[in-house]
Amino acid sequence: MSELRSSGKSFEITKLEVWLAWEKVKANKGASGVDEVTLEAFEADLRSNLYRIWNRMSSGSYFPSPVKAVEIPKPHAVGTRVLGVPTIGDRVAQTVVAARLEKLVEPVFHPDSYGYRPGRSPRDAVGTCRKRCWKYDWAIDLDVQKFFDTVPWELIVKAVQHHTDLPWVLLYVKRWLAAPIQHPDGAVVQRDRGTPQGSAISPVLANLFMHYAFDVWMVREFPAIPFERFADDVIVHCTSQAQARLVLAAIDERMHQVGLRLHPDKTRIVYCQDGKRRGRYEHTSFVFLGFEFRARRARNRNGKSFSGFLTAISKQATAKLSAEVRSWRLHRCTGSTDTELARRINPKVRGWMQYYGVFYRSAMYPLLTRINAYLVRWLRKKYKRLRSKKKALQCWQRMVAQRPRFLAHWAWVSWVPRVW
Repeated sequence: MSELRSSGKSFEITKLEVWLAWEKVKANKGASGVDEVTLEAFEADLRSNLYRIWNRMSSGSYFPSPVKAVEIPKPHAVGTRVLGVPTIGDRVAQTVVAARLEKLVEPVFHPDSYGYRPGRSPRDAVGTCRKRCWKYDWAIDLDVQKFFDTVPWELIVKAVQHHTDLPWVLLYVKRWLAAPIQHPDGAVVQRDRGTPQGSAISPVLANLFMHYAFDVWMVREFPAIPFERFADDVIVHCTSQAQARLVLAAIDERMHQVGLRLHPDKTRIVYCQDGKRRGRYEHTSFVFLGFEFRARRARNRNGKSFSGFLTAISKQATAKLSAEVRSWRLHRCTGSTDTELARRINPKVRGWMQYYGVFYRSAMYPLLTRINAYLVRWLRKKYKRLRSKKKALQCWQRMVAQRPRFLAHWAWVSWVPRVW
């Protein structure tokens, strides 16, 4: 343990902190940065690499590399966004600082802030939002335009200064904020605002900024109005349309005060319409963290049908997952065994079910039955004796009967759609 202790350095950072940060970076996996050093290559000379990070951070001589720009699909939605991918070494260093900062700020965060916090998840935010939509007739669906690209540095630094007197935490936060972006064509672009989405330090910085820019401000200005926030995605609940308009106008002004802007097309006031709320308004649904909230048919405990303001997987999320299922080309994997296919798709499908299937899971059935259709086509292509639809279906039924949990989604859907 003696070699894990820091000594004789400008800043008190222990080698143990660096090691624990590496363990977290390794567990999160991820791509290489601008230096093209992968996790495997970094680990091949792990002792030297971690010592170098510790030595430079402890002496104040650590400077980050440019951040690699990578375009990825948006989570829970259609479209893409640009992530900033730091090098493996920079991710380790950021995780060291993030761990120190989280210990200081986590106790003060608002209970309805759910993003990137220990013990909280998007499902928790969706579940709370679902219950509040039953109680409140109106909701404000807030969309902060290009939050991670436009958040002002000076206010982030001010918030960090408020919670720590460690000079090295502030020093490295400033350096990471100012790190340039390197695009795929090699062009390096300097920045004057924003925190790259994808870095290990960005989540805690984003939460810290929004804590003061929104959460604390809401508690002060509108203490009786509840909300759920996941990073920059926010739903606010109101009792009337007039109240919603008043609150939205105030939030819009507040965002301008802190250097942000609400998206003019995506921010809207929504009427939580159901069987008892029968008013007619322009917006009667919204999407939050991949779930669409709107009026849906349901049954009560006595089996009686009613219309409730309920949540289920959104159309955008369904389209994204459907595109991924198509990209698997399962019906063409005739060189693979059923066990190999199950090993390939089960972890992914199980994750979808655990997230999107928590609420109104029947909305996922069409997607899951489509997987079955691809697999029946796989059977017919792989085995000549099963070329006819009738024989393929008979074989399918035997497979399901013999191994009802062989594929993760068979727990909910084991049949095949009529058209396949």
